[in-house]
Amino acid sequence: SRKFGKLSAHRKAMMSNLASSLIEHKRIKTTHQKALELRKFIEPMITKAKNHTVHNRREVLKKIHNDDAVKTLFDVIAPSYTDRPGGYTRIIKLGSRVNDAAKISLIEFVDKFNFDTEEVVDATEDSAVEEEVKE
Repeated sequence: SRKFGKLSAHRKAMMSNLASSLIEHKRIKTTHQKALELRKFIEPMITKAKNHTVHNRREVLKKIHNDDAVKTLFDVIAPSYTDRPGGYTRIIKLGSRVNDAAKISLIEFVDKFNFDTEEVVDATEDSAVEEEVKE
């Protein structure tokens, strides 16, 4: 697993926050390396959420510290993937960021969800602020 130049507590909190944002918004924009790590973090959670038990819910709550996100994961996302054995997310490369040339990617859930193409959460900054939806 990647260290991202952060302490382990910071890394775990970052993955929890990225996972919560992905569950809430269904797709987020972040650096490519964080997207790859997020995929490895979130896919086992979805697999656990498919088997809806109290034990699995508590296991997921240990990693994702957001009750609303876990509720959405168990009640909305996991039931839509009952027939899929894995591969719940896709990563799309978007190019490089202008100021530091970091590779940026879009990570989203595979099918099942309708996306508004203009609403993408930019999780590349420390605070994930939703871009204005152009109407």
